[in-house]
Amino acid sequence: MHTKEEKIQAFSRALEVMDTLREKCPWNGAQTNESLRPLTIEEVYELSDAVIEGDSGAVCKEVGDLSLHVLFYAKVAEEKGEFDIADVLNGMCEKMIFRHPHVFGDASGKPMSAEEVAKAWELRKKKERSGKTILEGVPRSCEPLRKAWILQDKASAVGFDWDAPADVWPKVDEELAEAREAVGLQVEKAPGRSGSTDVSAAHAEEEFGDTLFALVNACRLYGVDPSVALGKACDKFKRRFTYMENTTAERGLDLGKMTLAEMDAIWDEGKAKGL
Repeated sequence: MHTKEEKIQAFSRALEVMDTLREKCPWNGAQTNESLRPLTIEEVYELSDAVIEGDSGAVCKEVGDLSLHVLFYAKVAEEKGEFDIADVLNGMCEKMIFRHPHVFGDASGKPMSAEEVAKAWELRKKKERSGKTILEGVPRSCEPLRKAWILQDKASAVGFDWDAPADVWPKVDEELAEAREAVGLQVEKAPGRSGSTDVSAAHAEEEFGDTLFALVNACRLYGVDPSVALGKACDKFKRRFTYMENTTAERGLDLGKMTLAEMDAIWDEGKAKGL
């Protein structure tokens, strides 16, 4: 591992590289916050994939790519006279110090559990927001599964939560039953007027949303990241479907002309192979 001085030198080098890129590279020099935004989101997903795969080399690379974006945003702001990387880092340090009184000078000196730290964190964040609500800081553009988790977690930090994880299941069952009922209403009304169909479709959407929200809550209470869990389920489906597709081709079969039972049989073969 590197010394603190070597780390400082590396950061200084990164700043120089960014300055040079903005000055001499047409593409880098043309970037704006708006053009960087989708690229930054892509980099976050790539880092997430590397973490899930447990590839430390890939994690190192993707952290570097994401760090480049941090320098990018700071450099763009510096050129506008808004702020620079020093403001970014000092602001981050001040925020961490303020939110960790148990580390940086809690007068009581009492040890805190992880749960107590989380609650104290949310309370201090509320003070920083100067009267804004607890849930107001949740990013609007956050992907829905993650947004549901964040909303529930923030509410839990101030005590709005189930007493025990098992308590969530009746709610999940309730929402699932309502979703089934909503779909039934939609099927019954479909042959009628378009207005009635639109209303029931909107109701079905609402109930499916409530069901997903309840399932995310269950995931949170049992320590399962819903995005990771769903991502792995997608990967598993892809592996098994690809096996089915390749196997049917090897056997001279046309996947599009097979019955569901025939496809299920090959699907189960892949499942038995551990795919």
